[in-house]
Amino acid sequence: MARLRAVLVTATALVSGVVPATVAAAAPVTAGSLPAGSVTAGATEATEAGTVVQEGGPLVVRTGEAAVTTRITVTLPESVTGTVTPRLDLGLPIPSGGDEYVPDTHCSVNGEPFEDCGWGWWNPENVTPLPAAMAQRTITYDIRISALSFYAYAGNRDGELEMRDENGTVVASGPVGFRFVRGTPEAGDRTTLHARDRDGVLWQYESTADPARPLKPRTRVGGGWNGYTSLTKLSFTTASGHGSLVARDKDGVLWYHEGSGNPAAPFKPRVREGGGWNTYTSISAGYHGLIARDRDGVLWNYPYENGDSTGAPLKPRVRVGGGWNAYNLISTIGGRVVARDSAGVLWSYEPRKWAPGVDGAPFKPRVRVGGGWNTYNAVRGTGDLDGWSSTDGVARDAAGNLWLYKDSPTAARTKIGWNWQIYNAIV
Repeated sequence: MARLRAVLVTATALVSGVVPATVAAAAPVTAGSLPAGSVTAGATEATEAGTVVQEGGPLVVRTGEAAVTTRITVTLPESVTGTVTPRLDLGLPIPSGGDEYVPDTHCSVNGEPFEDCGWGWWNPENVTPLPAAMAQRTITYDIRISALSFYAYAGNRDGELEMRDENGTVVASGPVGFRFVRGTPEAGDRTTLHARDRDGVLWQYESTADPARPLKPRTRVGGGWNGYTSLTKLSFTTASGHGSLVARDKDGVLWYHEGSGNPAAPFKPRVREGGGWNTYTSISAGYHGLIARDRDGVLWNYPYENGDSTGAPLKPRVRVGGGWNAYNLISTIGGRVVARDSAGVLWSYEPRKWAPGVDGAPFKPRVRVGGGWNTYNAVRGTGDLDGWSSTDGVARDAAGNLWLYKDSPTAARTKIGWNWQIYNAIV
């Protein structure tokens, strides 16, 4: 009976939370011996971790194309208050002074109006800027980004977005990435090449910005162009229908065709520029204006009045110099005037800063490019055909193959067309 009373007393003590001395002595508790899930006095629960999620994963940004947008959703722990500051490190290079190829970025927080993010400009830690926000359970960042050129950011740019509270503690984090790849520039940023067939039809070839296939299939501009003996562009034409040209008719009248802004009919009706242009044996467009060689071998420069404005795009001529009858071809490639002599040697004249009547010499002394250029029966300067340079040039050989020269006449050529012998003018 006494034994039964002892058991009942012990059981009652355990239920009430009182451990008898005899029991405590029999079962000592040592550090590290707590059962899993036990909580000791003064312990706190683990801090909840926030998340950062880029919807759809890394954003693909195609250079030259319309802006695209990515959304980043930040989920914060409920305990976070005050201002939270994002830190996005993408490893973007610091651009050089005056670098115009940084991406165009605008950011929005929680649906607010977009503002310039300021990407691409130096900051002490070279961290990609994003605006701070007041803490709440969910914060959304929309980043709208476009790139006009294939600049130094090209390739994969991956980083981590960390959200920090007012004490500098990271309260949420997650991966953010961008894929900068070559795209197709918008129409206004793509040049066009034109060619006239024997029936007088003018055809247009749009550039694609794809080095493997720089020209789209041709489209018809219109007929009646065989009334001209010379066609010269005053400015590079674009797939948006901008850019102008001049054309000399059989009577020696020079006509001006301004760009229309209509890709299907890129030139406005002609405007008379003036007569007497039959005195020239070659007409080309140079850096400083229209250049024309007369029968005596004198080269003349007609400076542009107002770029490619309507009405009178040319100022009165200025004498450049004589001796240009030594050349059987005068044109431009890569912003330079090029001239081919009777031996097939191509010479390059680099433009320099020049004002009519100041020193009378718009070009630096000629530089030899190389021989073998007699294989070509047409050489023309163009705008940027594959999207990743400033100005290019094309040349057609006797077999009708069309060759591309990137940036300068010294670059290695690339075949981009064939059967171009069907055209009697390339412009």
